Amino acid sequence: MQNDAQPKPFAQTYFHGTKADLKLGDLITVGFNSNFGEHNKATYIFLTATLDAAIWGAELAFGEGRERIYLVEPTGEIEDDPDLTNRKFAGNPSQSYRSKAPFRVVGEVSHWQGHPTAQVEAMKAALAKLKAEGVHSLNDVK
Repeated sequence: MQNDAQPKPFAQTYFHGTKADLKLGDLITVGFNSNFGEHNKATYIFLTATLDAAIWGAELAFGEGRERIYLVEPTGEIEDDPDLTNRKFAGNPSQSYRSKAPFRVVGEVSHWQGHPTAQVEAMKAALAKLKAEGVHSLNDVK
């Protein structure tokens, strides 16, 4: 008899886009400065089940490092990212989630195609406009 409580490899693939240089087995944790909102120490960390959303995460991340997309495994509960599910895309089509529990790096996507430069610049301008208008990230709420 098979034990269904045992984890099944790749039952769900999650991605994390960043400019951080991580290694297999590293844990991504809360407490670093956020890429969005007020750039405070992050209360949550983020992952997605879509490569496109992870690409956006890598392209919009602060820092000078190379854009990277990691395959990650949550170590605890995850929940919908309210900035995307409550404000932009009802039903969470980007499959974007947040957690306070670490994510373990289990791989890296080595070949992926970024968005066109003009599209990335437009997204950065839109985010800057929201900040200037005083629209804050729901993830900044403690």
